[in-house]
Amino acid sequence: MKTRRKLGGDCGGDVLISWRKFFWFVILFVFSFVLFSTMFIFKGKFRPGIRSTISFSKARPVLGESVTLSPVVSIRETVKLPEQTLVFLKYPQSLQLFTKEDLVCVFSAGGNSPKHWKEHPTAVDSDKFGGQIVRCPGTPHGYTISLAISRWTTDDHLLAGPTHQWDWLVYDAVIDHDTSTVVFVKGLNLRPGRVADVSKFECVYGWDFAKHNRLIRSDVISAAQEIIRCRTPLAVLDGPKSAHGPVKVSVRIKGGGPGMLPSIAQPDRTLGRIIHPPRKKPFEMCVCTMTRNAAAVLREWVMYHAGIGVQRWFIYDNNSDDDIIAEINDLESRGYNISRHFWPWIKSQEAGFSNCAIRARNDCDWIAFIDVDEFFYIPSGQSLTSVIRNYTASDEIGEIRTPCHSFGPSGLRNQPRDGVTVGYTCRVILPERHKSILRPESMNATLINLVHHFHLKDGFTFADVDKSVMVINHYKYQVWEVFKEKFYRRVATYVADWQNEENVGSRDRAPGLGTRPVEPPDWGERFCEVRDTGLRDQVLAKFKDNKTQLLKWEREEDEVRSKMGSWAHNTIGRKIRKTA
Repeated sequence: MKTRRKLGGDCGGDVLISWRKFFWFVILFVFSFVLFSTMFIFKGKFRPGIRSTISFSKARPVLGESVTLSPVVSIRETVKLPEQTLVFLKYPQSLQLFTKEDLVCVFSAGGNSPKHWKEHPTAVDSDKFGGQIVRCPGTPHGYTISLAISRWTTDDHLLAGPTHQWDWLVYDAVIDHDTSTVVFVKGLNLRPGRVADVSKFECVYGWDFAKHNRLIRSDVISAAQEIIRCRTPLAVLDGPKSAHGPVKVSVRIKGGGPGMLPSIAQPDRTLGRIIHPPRKKPFEMCVCTMTRNAAAVLREWVMYHAGIGVQRWFIYDNNSDDDIIAEINDLESRGYNISRHFWPWIKSQEAGFSNCAIRARNDCDWIAFIDVDEFFYIPSGQSLTSVIRNYTASDEIGEIRTPCHSFGPSGLRNQPRDGVTVGYTCRVILPERHKSILRPESMNATLINLVHHFHLKDGFTFADVDKSVMVINHYKYQVWEVFKEKFYRRVATYVADWQNEENVGSRDRAPGLGTRPVEPPDWGERFCEVRDTGLRDQVLAKFKDNKTQLLKWEREEDEVRSKMGSWAHNTIGRKIRKTA
């Protein structure tokens, strides 16, 4: 017999309910509650929104009731550069990051003007603190920039918060192995290669620079070029209190004047971690470069240098918009130890190399600073590490300087399919300035460098390599299609841009080119004073596959396209001749 329970009905009658039915009703209710609660939580977690500095009570009527905001992602700050604007996003831990397709850059006219337009970012990069750097197009004068989420249906957007100019800014900072803070600064305009008076500056640490009573001031140890080295306060070394958020560092110019520079720099503790000797470093030979849009040439540069002894590559990416990330990922998948470090700061090659030298100190016995169009050539066929050992029998040698030969277009009109080392074989007779291979421990504390070489600590000296032992083939003047990109953008701080009417006689310029980016009629024949096939012959002997007839860095699909192009060219030629 079924158990029944008597309940009061709506009309005062008795209603009998089965206990079994009541039990399954409760189970269904609990399951539904758990299911819908889980969906709500996950929806909120994986669809973050951007938080502005305005309150949400004010934001709701601006954005409309249809938009649901989640105060989990904030726009930390914005930096305006000539050709792009960087928007820094701050994320809580473990939150899924936005993609390029998720975001929209919104440009608005000043005042009460309703005029605005939207564009997708050119790229979105991860920063070293778990956030993101959104690369928007350049912001025109008189306009402000903000961000919106592309899935929003409203035309409203959120303001981006504090905005800084790229040339008056503390833009990066590293806590070095001696616990000092290395601060990278734009705007001080210190002289190249000279040590500045430290009494003119002081470092300032804080969680909110607007609250002057909470700032910590610190002495400057050294000042040179774009780098200020500060004595790090113990309160900063012990770690910032979570209630305040990450600590920042800035530089104040003493004696009135402009005062403290704006800063986006949060000291990175991982680059200059303290070495605990004795410890064998994992890599004997490393290479560092700063480049832009080098995807087409990176394979040859990395694979060739791996063949002569390089074990580790640091790529400082100066605002590339090509497929360099995919190329680096492919090289990593093939076993090459290569890493990309986003470095958006323009005219800052010296500062970037200093940053890289700090990064490499714990991992590399030696590190070379060369461009992606520069290749070490050792006529004897020795490895690069063997040459270094021969020149560093004394512990006093902290740097090896290698002369450079500058190659020209060599009569070519198009990029050589099999790479620069095989395609370009004509150069200038006399060698140009040298490039350096550095022992990181020998760097002077100021980190002064002129791209080509570093200043060394007392007790260290350098060795010049004879050009018969090793040179750098610098494929400086390639076909115009390639060279015009180099003409357009110079990254070194103290090197004049070719388009500027200054230092016209500088050795950094292309002789006879002038200041206009227009291809001369005889460009293909320029800079060809002596035929030099030494590296080409060595590459063909060492890196060419006898079976496929491909060089190590050539892809099979490139060979197929080349053959198809030759077949089409010959076929069309035959048809033309037959018709004639």
